[in-house]
Amino acid sequence: MAWIKRNLFFVVGGILAIGLLGAAGYYNYKGWSHNTAAFDKLDGIYNTLRDLTSSTDSTGKKKFSPGNDRVNNIEAAKNQERQLREWIRQADDDFQPIAPIPNTGTNAVSSEAFAAALRRTIDQIQHEADAASVTLPPQYNFSFKAQRDLVKFQPGSLGILAEQLGEVKTIAEVLFAARVNSLDGIQRVHVSDDDTTGPQADYFDGHSVTNNLAVLTPYQITFRSFSLEVGEVLADFAASSHEFIVKSVNVQPAGAFAVASPDAAAPPPVSASVVMPAKGGLQTVLNEQLLRVTLVVEVVKLLPKK
Repeated sequence: MAWIKRNLFFVVGGILAIGLLGAAGYYNYKGWSHNTAAFDKLDGIYNTLRDLTSSTDSTGKKKFSPGNDRVNNIEAAKNQERQLREWIRQADDDFQPIAPIPNTGTNAVSSEAFAAALRRTIDQIQHEADAASVTLPPQYNFSFKAQRDLVKFQPGSLGILAEQLGEVKTIAEVLFAARVNSLDGIQRVHVSDDDTTGPQADYFDGHSVTNNLAVLTPYQITFRSFSLEVGEVLADFAASSHEFIVKSVNVQPAGAFAVASPDAAAPPPVSASVVMPAKGGLQTVLNEQLLRVTLVVEVVKLLPKK
């Protein structure tokens, strides 16, 4: 007893240490038991899945559980298949392909057919711009200056050129429908050696991308308008039956940029006055400056179904 009294703190500390070691051992055992039970449960689920995927009937085909009195797995699978097919059908409605010009029904396009269709289409788009009061650069060829006067084209390029012509026409008509003030240009990606002979302002540094579902072809569009028309353009791209993805939007005051033709004088900044109704007193007038807008838009073309 005398020794215990002299070493009281040591004895108390030892008792506490033994108690803590016992508690730690208990918690370790409890955790080990819990882990073992969880592992056994996981192993049972794995074995069930393995049996479901490996079991076969008398013909050698895999057989799966049809369910029970509360769950009908076969009917659930049929419902999910119907939902998936309906989603695919609705998606097809929103991904209508843009017809190439000329549209031969195949990818086979002759040089003569494309040359005639190109000249006819450029004239048509120019008339549509006039009808919509959209100003174009002088003698604008909608990025096909290099091909406008050709009668022979690089082998293998006519199919993709026909696709681009159809897509450029569709994009231009979106701008005309929104009645933008002017179109500075539509730029496309290079697709043939003929493109190297054209003005570089017709092209931009990009390329088409193909994934498991579709081909994405980019275009860069520059136009001038007020904010209302910018909203109309974006809304029309979103509501189109063809699939467009607006990748980027750059908006700056148009007065900071010269006109497209180097021979013409730069116009003064243009503004629009919008009268806002007010309750008595003076009317509020909003002066809006003309904007220069650059969009990068991707045309989405679904790959053929396998």
